[in-house]
Amino acid sequence: MPATPLLAAAVISYLLGSIPFGLLLTRLAGHADIRQIGSGSIGATNVLRTGSQRLAALTLLLDLAKGATAVVIAQRWGHTAALAAAGCAILGHMFPVWLGFRGGKGVATAFGVLIPLAWPVALVTAVLWMATALLFHYSSLAALVAAVAGAVLAAIVADKPTALLIAGIALLIIARHHANIRRLLAGTESRISLGKS
Repeated sequence: MPATPLLAAAVISYLLGSIPFGLLLTRLAGHADIRQIGSGSIGATNVLRTGSQRLAALTLLLDLAKGATAVVIAQRWGHTAALAAAGCAILGHMFPVWLGFRGGKGVATAFGVLIPLAWPVALVTAVLWMATALLFHYSSLAALVAAVAGAVLAAIVADKPTALLIAGIALLIIARHHANIRRLLAGTESRISLGKS
């Protein structure tokens, strides 16, 4: 495809992905800098550590929406542009230029890009994430299970370029959870509560 639409899809998607909703929402709500508590991430799990489940849920939805929106916008330029958009939205969330390239771990945004790209994969990974989180109360473990399962399922049900992209996203998510993996192995990882506040 022509380079201009591909570049446009990449830039728009990176900028959308880089909007730090968790940081913005917690600041608007009067909380301290979300990067100074918990894991230091800007994602929904760390927002949950402020004690506000409503803010965490809104962060989750907005991070998911920005991923889905990026792909939907790019789909008008074709499948290659949509794949580029998906990858760039994830990179924008993980490495936002506005925050010195220190962002979130990309889980919600990954769910978002999967919805228009490969909805069966999105559905299965979302169910697995929720089931793992409810059973073990570790958001990081749920993310890792969902990432691995998504890559495996995509290899079965998606076209090769899409499957390769999803595998790449899974590897990025796993890499971003390196500290969580160490804490899980050491038994020191923080648990989450999904019950009513």
